[in-house]
Amino acid sequence: MPDARIALIRHGQTEWSASGQHTSVTDIDLTPEGQDQAKVIPRLLAGLRIHPTSVLVSPRLRARRTAELAGLTVTGTLDDLAEWDYGDYEGLTSKEIHEDRPGWSVFTDGAPGGESPEDVTARADRALATAAESLGGGDVVLVCHGHISRVLAVRWVGLPITAGAAIAMSPAAVTVLGYDRGNAIIDHANVVPFAGTGRG
Repeated sequence: MPDARIALIRHGQTEWSASGQHTSVTDIDLTPEGQDQAKVIPRLLAGLRIHPTSVLVSPRLRARRTAELAGLTVTGTLDDLAEWDYGDYEGLTSKEIHEDRPGWSVFTDGAPGGESPEDVTARADRALATAAESLGGGDVVLVCHGHISRVLAVRWVGLPITAGAAIAMSPAAVTVLGYDRGNAIIDHANVVPFAGTGRG
């Protein structure tokens, strides 16, 4: 197994991530705080000893801006890194959704008019396969979103998508995937160098 690792980076804060609104296809930019968060990412990657030779980003503006402000050299855009399509729940908070559907979780129930857990599992597995192909050349960075990052992390270690509910991914956080003695591991999870960010 290669010594290189995969670093998942969630985009910096947006108005909707700050308010807890589900954001997929709505293409909004970072807040000033989100921009500041993105600028700290290089120090965080250095501390984790991540030296990217390949950087793949979601097609969404918030991910591309995060990569740009972090000074990352983007080598490609990957549609499979887009956030979970929330369909009818786009723009709603979990509290609002739970008023009509108590106990709802995107990881088990998916989103009406959007993607199912099976849809997102397939996308995550494809994205990880693409990233793994580049590990022979060095560390790979994937700049994407909260829920898809959580799915990527648990699928890397062979867990079902429902396990994504057990891992956090704050704005501009880094989660590192790698190997230990030939086994896929989550090396670091939800690492942030600053306080005051929400979870998505």
